[in-house]
Amino acid sequence: MTEIIRVQNAPGAAETIGAIIATSFHEQEISAWMIPSDDDRRRVMPPFFSMMTESALVHGEVHATADMSAVAVWFHKGAEPLPEIPDQNARVKAFAGPHAERIGRMGEEMDKRHPHAPHHYLAFLAVLPGYQGRRTGTRLLERYHRGLDEAGIPAYLEASSTRSRRLYLRHGYQDLGEPIFMPGGPPMYPMWRPSNP
Repeated sequence: MTEIIRVQNAPGAAETIGAIIATSFHEQEISAWMIPSDDDRRRVMPPFFSMMTESALVHGEVHATADMSAVAVWFHKGAEPLPEIPDQNARVKAFAGPHAERIGRMGEEMDKRHPHAPHHYLAFLAVLPGYQGRRTGTRLLERYHRGLDEAGIPAYLEASSTRSRRLYLRHGYQDLGEPIFMPGGPPMYPMWRPSNP
């Protein structure tokens, strides 16, 4: 059983994690909605997830299995909003081109539903295709949740499929209102885990 490590904010770390998430999420319905072209998705998603991971390494925590088969990207959300990613819109437009509009739209829709109370936000839980079904994601969740429970901190996420929603329900998360629907796209499920589930 591979060890779980906390990823340090070192040169190249965000890019490594971003590539793992992009590979893991490539076939998801929400990814295909965001970037319909398969080739474009392979090109755009790694820098997008790297940019988000770069921010999490400063404003949260990134955990991974030692073999880099699975990663969890968390943000620490306090009473104040997290600082914006520097030049985010320009960066997204540079690497996403015409897909920047849908990426922005998805962010806006998710922001509308994001809770304001302090919590930790699971932005991404990603397991590489060849490693799925081995309880790796479960181990990453359980490890992090132990710390949250000891500190009395709730958690929030958006499940991207009914399958992932079922996983999170088993780990103490509850549906937080109606699903989030992208225009013409699949639903995402906002979920909240109380500080003492």
